[in-house]
Parts: sequence; structure tokens; C-alpha cells
Amino acid sequence: MIKIAGVKFKTAGKIYDFKSSAFVLKEGDPVIVETDQGLGFGKIAIPPVESENKGRKLKQIVRMATKEDFLRREEIKKNEKQAFDFCSRCIDDLGLLMNLFSVESTFDQKKITFFYTADGRIDFRELIKLLVKEFSIRIEMRQVGIRNLSKHCGGIGKCGRELCCSSFMHTFEPVSIKMAKEQGLSLNPAKISGVCGRLMCCLTFENKTYKSLKKEMPKLGKKITVEEGKGKVVRQNVLKNSVTIRLEDNTEIEKKIPELNNEITGHKKQ
Repeated sequence: MIKIAGVKFKTAGKIYDFKSSAFVLKEGDPVIVETDQGLGFGKIAIPPVESENKGRKLKQIVRMATKEDFLRREEIKKNEKQAFDFCSRCIDDLGLLMNLFSVESTFDQKKITFFYTADGRIDFRELIKLLVKEFSIRIEMRQVGIRNLSKHCGGIGKCGRELCCSSFMHTFEPVSIKMAKEQGLSLNPAKISGVCGRLMCCLTFENKTYKSLKKEMPKLGKKITVEEGKGKVVRQNVLKNSVTIRLEDNTEIEKKIPELNNEITGHKKQ
């Protein structure tokens, strides 16, 4: 058994497991950890708990972050800003069709990663040469999707709240147009797309609930008999737990599901 703590490096970043050894840590504590890229500055997201390792090769929490570490972190941020400005100028000079949006340095400053978006593959060999000459450390160029850009930059969604991806989402779940149909939403792209231009992530949050509630409802187009006469289901209102029925004389009535089930059962008994 070993003690394992969850550490994250960004507000809505993914949580990674690290060996905490004998450190007494609580949620929110700043720590310095070992990573594949070098030393990293993170915060405890899940306090240490005893767990079986099960053969996983976990990195180590090196120490609690000190005052000197915070000062160094501020210095690193300034260096990242300078690196961003220099790289942006190089991209313009070389005429590269790429959008640089973030620069991150490891805590030991042995590597700098440049994050960018682009429509296709970019030949940045000349750019790499300029960056290596300027900073004399290991350089990595990482192309990411448009959703990652929104996650990094943040913003306000159509609901008036901070973007889900930048406030609490650790990973991106698959989103499909079928989810919008399931929830009876308008299929107008402008209404169901987020600031990133992709389908809104929040479509996934209630999808399972909608599917579950709809199982209790008669399907659209189903012919049923109620007290008012024969008709067919033309609309479902999941939030009101009701359906709209169009009768043979083209009038429409709304029925609550419990009420509708009782009427259908009553007709079957007759």
C-alpha cells in the first residue's frame, strides 16, 4: 500500500496521481512534483489516500511549494510572455498560417512548449531554429483543437456563466447532433454551438436524463386512444412530463404522462 494524491496544474485541468510519501497534504496545497517533462508546479486536488499501486509507475511529489517557488513561478510567467511575443513575431515574419495562443515552461525551465491551432499541418522547421537559437533549451510545438483554445482562453457562454471547459471540465466528452434532437432543441448551428464553434459541451450533461425520461413517454407518431377520442402523439415535453396529442378533428390536447397512462389502461380494461 502506498499513499497517492491527486494533483492538477490548471484550474480545470486533468487530475494526475502522484506518490505523496510521508507528506501531510490537504486540498489546495501547492506542491512541486516530478513529471515526464521535468519539475512541475501544481496543487493538491485530492488529498493523499492509501491505495494499491497495481503496477503503475507513479511520479513523486518532491516537496511542498515554498516562498522561493512562488517567486520563481512569477519569473517563469514573465519568461513565457517574452517567449510568446518573440514566437508571434517569428510566425509573422515567416508567414506561417498558425495561431499561437499559449506558451508553457517547465518549472525547471529546461523545456518550453508552444501551443497553437491551425487548419492543417505546418512546416515550422525554420521557426524551431529561431526559437532554439533564442532560448537555447528544448522546444516543443504542440497543435491542439479549437476546444482547447476556448478552454485555455476562457470566456462567458450563452447561459451567462463562465465556460464549462475552462471552469470545471477535465476532459472533453463526445458531443453529437443526435443529443440536440433528443432534447428537442433547435438544430440551428448558431443556437447549439459554443464560443469555439463546436456543439456545446453542456448537451452531454442532461442527455442521459432526457433519454431515461423519454422511455416513459409514448413515441412521436404513436396512435393512442384517450377520453377525448383517437389521435397520435405530435410533441413531447420532457420538462413538463407531458405529450401533445392531435385528435382526428385536428385539435390538439396536452396530457400529463401519469394521466395518460391511467386513461390508456382504462381503455384497455374496457
